[in-house]
Amino acid sequence: MIKKIRKVFSKDNSNMLKFKAEFKHLLDEEKRTKKRFSLDEANLYPCLFDNTAETGFDRHYIYHPAWATRIIVNNKPSKHIDISSTLHFCSTLSAILPVEFYDYRPAKLELPNLESLPGDLMNLPFESNSIESLSCMHTVEHVGLGRYGDPLDYNADIKAIKELTRVLAVGGTLLFVVPLGAKDIICFNAHRIYSKDQVLNLFSNLELKEFTLIPEDEADGGLVINPPKELLEKQFYACGCFWFTKNKI
Repeated sequence: MIKKIRKVFSKDNSNMLKFKAEFKHLLDEEKRTKKRFSLDEANLYPCLFDNTAETGFDRHYIYHPAWATRIIVNNKPSKHIDISSTLHFCSTLSAILPVEFYDYRPAKLELPNLESLPGDLMNLPFESNSIESLSCMHTVEHVGLGRYGDPLDYNADIKAIKELTRVLAVGGTLLFVVPLGAKDIICFNAHRIYSKDQVLNLFSNLELKEFTLIPEDEADGGLVINPPKELLEKQFYACGCFWFTKNKI
């Protein structure tokens, strides 16, 4: 631990001096009060970059679950099925209604109202037209790129989208989220970035009920419903949130 700390300090002498001064200050305070902890160098754990004027956060992963949860709560389904979205989403949503979570690498989640089960987006374990409330968010951009141990497949995203469309019930809700930009790009082996037009083409047999953008720049807003073309053209790695429904088989 000490060697790692020294490496961090060597990059920024001002941080080192400030950290040392604050550590000494707390040691001095300890001498003037009842000792309740072990405070020594063996347990140093420097956090040097959290003293900011505002709390930072990942715009994609804070805003898109908030967007989806609001829609689901308003729709009031009897149960929700999630395919490999962030675990924070399914675990929080399960406090409101029953949730089944499926992942290629199943998570060992144990919570009331939540089932965590194995599932492959290329072959979902559901009958066609059977799911009333479905989500797959910030997931499809990864499939087929090998990042999570899945087979390499350039068109795996197309196959995944066909499966999502297949299992969605007539009148059902599909909440779909992917990285969005002005151009279609693969950043191997991390993810794909989609244009709005490509997403709509891939889901051409479903109806779009709502499109919301989470822009890259916080100055452009949080959740922007029906963003103008000019805002879309500014994006490289924004977040696109699509609410689809199926009108017919």
